[in-house]
Amino acid sequence: MMCDRHAQARVQLEQEKAFGNDAEKEDAHPEARVPAPPVSPEPPGVTTAGNDAANISNHTRKNRPKQRKDEKDSCGNLDKPFYASEVSDHAAKNLSNLTGGVKTQKGKSETNGNYFQGPRNPQEGCSEEAVKPAKKRRPVTVDSAKAKTSLEALKLSIKQLKWKEFPLGRRAACDIYWHGVSFHDNDNVSSGQVNKFPGMIEMLRKINTSRAVRTMQELFPEEYDFYPRSWILPEEFQLFCAQIRMVKEKDATLSPTFIVKPDGGSQGDGIYLIRDPSELKATVGSQARQGVVQEYIHKPLLIDKLKFDIRLYVLMKSLEPLEIYIAKEGLTRFCTEPYQEPSQKNLSHVFMHLTNYSLNVHSGNFVHSESQSTGSKRTLSSVLYRLAAKGVDIKKVWSDIIALVIKTLIAVVPELKVYYHAEIPPGKPGPTCFQILGFDILLMKNLKPVLLEVNSNPSMRIEHEQEVAPGVFKYVPSPVDKEVKVGVIRDTLRLMDPGHKKPSIYQLRPGGLEHSEEIPMESETPERSPDEGALPSLCLKQVYPKYAKQFNHLRLVERIAGLFIRFLGVKGNMRLGPTAFRTFIRSCKLSNSNFTMAAVDILYIDITRRWSGADAREAGMGLQAFLEAFFFLAARRFKAAAPREQAAALLELCEAQLEAQTGSEDRRSLSCSRAQPRANKNQTSGAANPQQLESPAPLRRAASQDYRLHQKLKPRPLRANVEN
Repeated sequence: MMCDRHAQARVQLEQEKAFGNDAEKEDAHPEARVPAPPVSPEPPGVTTAGNDAANISNHTRKNRPKQRKDEKDSCGNLDKPFYASEVSDHAAKNLSNLTGGVKTQKGKSETNGNYFQGPRNPQEGCSEEAVKPAKKRRPVTVDSAKAKTSLEALKLSIKQLKWKEFPLGRRAACDIYWHGVSFHDNDNVSSGQVNKFPGMIEMLRKINTSRAVRTMQELFPEEYDFYPRSWILPEEFQLFCAQIRMVKEKDATLSPTFIVKPDGGSQGDGIYLIRDPSELKATVGSQARQGVVQEYIHKPLLIDKLKFDIRLYVLMKSLEPLEIYIAKEGLTRFCTEPYQEPSQKNLSHVFMHLTNYSLNVHSGNFVHSESQSTGSKRTLSSVLYRLAAKGVDIKKVWSDIIALVIKTLIAVVPELKVYYHAEIPPGKPGPTCFQILGFDILLMKNLKPVLLEVNSNPSMRIEHEQEVAPGVFKYVPSPVDKEVKVGVIRDTLRLMDPGHKKPSIYQLRPGGLEHSEEIPMESETPERSPDEGALPSLCLKQVYPKYAKQFNHLRLVERIAGLFIRFLGVKGNMRLGPTAFRTFIRSCKLSNSNFTMAAVDILYIDITRRWSGADAREAGMGLQAFLEAFFFLAARRFKAAAPREQAAALLELCEAQLEAQTGSEDRRSLSCSRAQPRANKNQTSGAANPQQLESPAPLRRAASQDYRLHQKLKPRPLRANVEN
């Protein structure tokens, strides 16, 4: 046995010498030799020529460790890629000594003795171009010049994704523009994606949100019971006083508490509690400050005897079609004084009743969080874990929160579409939009979620202000904020990556969610691109259109807004003029002997004046005024039905009339296209001369006849473009 091994070793040594001599004769350049892939170490004396080489190659393939699923070569075969540049000179030299400087090509020995084991089957072969490593994808470019307070979290997210940031802007177009306040932070964006929707700031002001939700409460009162009863100031001040007086007359012992919020306020600015309308501060009169007054939630859920709220981050990825994602992790902000039922003595104790971080951070009891489950700001998961330990059904809580988010966005989408179409009309070049929203939600003692407000610009700062010396403040990192907010921004960018293919239309699975089913909140494993191998799974979960079947019946007002947008006419306009409103009435055939066009004009003037009020800067009928007119027409036409059925019936009637009108126009256009052959038939009673139509004169006559006939049959265009 030992003799055989010595003999094999002697043969191998002679072959290596022969290979070396051949290489010297051919003056082979040393850089032309590429080290072969690493193979399993073999005992000395093993040759790699002829059948022996094939056997060793097969043996090596069997002993090779299993490859991961995502490791493919440039041909698409499941094989770990090998790049010669990744091997050090020392390793390459050892490899060369081990294999004898073997180079192979197509299973034949070359003049220098190198050998190539061919593909396992013909389908695995690929061209020389395919062997080359694929070009690295161009990094996504992000313009962060207007990011403002979210800049630090954005920088970390871009670094983790290995994208390219332009902190000072860029002359050439970027893929994504990150704005800190509004869509109009940079008005020179004509392509790419912007992280703000036009009109979102206006739509999520306290008054507009309250109006939008109130409209849905009138149609779906049981579905929208998560928003406190609200009155708009100053226009509904008298109504507020009258209703409070009626409540106290029925029961003198009742003394309800209300919370007043300025329309454009943020970070707790201008919020205070009252128990009587007389306590309102400068909300009526010529210098009235617009705002809302809401019922105060008396029985909130407490943890450690403290009131708290939830800051949930929601991504509106697309407006049309509507696509909504919810972050699986959020924040909980705690008050800094133990909670007591509101009374006349403690109404001014903002650290007890208001959960705003910007207010409580100035309290002496505020504790900056060093971990997820302690301090005055904690992660949502840590709070849910504590509730689950007490036996709370967390899946039910999540299901209710998801339903609240979807219903709220369904309420604000109609008017948001009006803003969007005015800013980026169909056919006009412009960017696509997405936006991260901050939902502030309060859990009641019975675990029912209540919507406090929706923030169009939630704070994405990942550091907090801390007093490091008496009177000296500086920003220090906040581990809780960093963990939550960086993940939200990073995964938002991943979802908006322009290099990822977007699905065409979301298909609901058979047997989707019914109205009685709960919405699950289990995590799902998303598909990842090769560049995302080192990134964690997405922290954002799609909830719409995934659960669309459960909520599509609520999109009634959005369909009515579609009628409104259809008759706006002029691009960039957001209000209907009297002519456009009359065109809507005529097109939908809503006028008759009992409701003449003169009555239509009176209705338009009456509603428009009421909604314009003292501010007549913008003439015309906005969407909210149009909804009032639409509901009036529906109640007039379908008196016996409930408001929801009235609106649905009138909407179906209008859509059917407009669809019939569109079909009639299509048939007329088709008849015009067939007019030319009919005109040619009466030229001769017998067979037409095929050469006759080829001459210019008959063609001109046929075209002239077709044009005149088309003009006679052509429908009169809608006069919605003309505004009085």
